[in-house]
Amino acid sequence: MLTSITKGLLIAAVAASSMMAADKINGAGATFPAPCYYDWAYNYQKATKVRVNYQSIGSGGGIKQISERIVDFGATDAPMTPKELDKANLTQFPAVIGSIVVAHNLPGVADEKLKLKNSVVADIFAGKITMWNDAAIAADNAGINLPAQKIIVAHRSDGSGTTYVFTDYLSEASKMWKSKFGTGKAIGWATGVGGKGNEGVTNLIKQTPYSIGYIENSYKEKNNLAAATLQTAEGKWIVANKATFQSAVKQAKWSKKDHFYSSLVLQDGSYPIVAATFILMPRDADKADTRNEVVKFFDYSFRNGDAAAEKLGYIALPIETSNMVRQYWAETK
Repeated sequence: MLTSITKGLLIAAVAASSMMAADKINGAGATFPAPCYYDWAYNYQKATKVRVNYQSIGSGGGIKQISERIVDFGATDAPMTPKELDKANLTQFPAVIGSIVVAHNLPGVADEKLKLKNSVVADIFAGKITMWNDAAIAADNAGINLPAQKIIVAHRSDGSGTTYVFTDYLSEASKMWKSKFGTGKAIGWATGVGGKGNEGVTNLIKQTPYSIGYIENSYKEKNNLAAATLQTAEGKWIVANKATFQSAVKQAKWSKKDHFYSSLVLQDGSYPIVAATFILMPRDADKADTRNEVVKFFDYSFRNGDAAAEKLGYIALPIETSNMVRQYWAETK
């Protein structure tokens, strides 16, 4: 039989455990939105004293850890399908909008000066175009001194939502890519070297002359890298900036019923590689308290974090979308 002292110690331990849980939220996943989540977490802790610990391990890792209930929320740039969510007993909502740029380390070529057709991007990453002075590149870059140097492709080595979005874009832009490589968080690359996370690919590009790779725009901005000018769905040249990202966001077809499963790549008149990044939460009855804490964090960030997100190169959710997310939270408790 438990003594009153032992009972008191057990109650105190349970209370302490509950306090610790309430004061800390653990999340893991996509590297794409990590700079934004770090900023949001810092400001949320200042305002509420609740610490949000986010591990930037890639979308594949985030899906795995939330599916195994290792963390309180997962993050992925590759949205899970309604069927996948039902099987894992998860909910899903968009948190912020970002974009992927085709960054390069081509000596002497400034940001936005290099023009690459979407089909040419596909051929480079497929290993069909291997030299910087290839005729297909030169045709759109009169006046640029394209060197007779081999193109070094940098890609992700881990399961990645950024890769999913990028290969979704390539599949839409190129029939060859779609049939040979397709869309996925991890694919069999025909060429190149791999880096872990957006951070790893960014470092490869920075350190390797004549390289090219795909990274989230905020990593390009933070590291002062150059990126190519790409094409809209209609074939017009377009640069990566807030206005061209927002144009894609305005065309999003969100649905609560489908857990916001949607693609924003190659929308009409818009920058071609725009994507929402998503949060995954468990629907388990015994996780209700933790889920509510996660909701509080993102609700606070939606109300107070737009300026921080945009300063880092992201696009905040339109107010109509964030309100739809709040309705979704209420309906999926």
